[in-house]
Amino acid sequence: MPAKTSPAKTSPAKTNPAKTSPASANRANDAWEALLSAHAVLMKQFAAEDIWADVSMREYDVLYTLSKCPEPIRISELNRHVLLSQPALSRLVDRLADRGLVERQPDPADGRSVRLALTQAGRAVQHQIGRQHARGVARAMTAGLDPAELKQLETICRKLAHQNEDLPL
Repeated sequence: MPAKTSPAKTSPAKTNPAKTSPASANRANDAWEALLSAHAVLMKQFAAEDIWADVSMREYDVLYTLSKCPEPIRISELNRHVLLSQPALSRLVDRLADRGLVERQPDPADGRSVRLALTQAGRAVQHQIGRQHARGVARAMTAGLDPAELKQLETICRKLAHQNEDLPL
């Protein structure tokens, strides 16, 4: 009698793309296109809101990301969380620093480097716009999705984000 072996544990998220069936690949691409379309529609809707007088949406994205950091971070860390190239992000940070919304602090671990943090003014702008933006997001998301669908969407998006955490950006 052969020894019992435990079945291999596999995760649907860990499948080999080379072994994906054509139907599964089509479904994945359809889902991707739907995600991108929804993102584009919502971003246009948010951009049209009358809340972006003080900062652009890209500038707000940087302020928001910094507001979530418990301590100052390097620009390379910030770059992992925003959709900008490193040179574009550097220029944007320069503009925010010139306006007194972001400050550069010496990096205690590396004297050649700096870390970025919100100033009090930057935190105030982020809070002011963030409150208005959060209301717009809530309106847009609850207009088309019920609470169960919102939870499902959150779960799916977090799963996608976490499965790719270790990939280089």
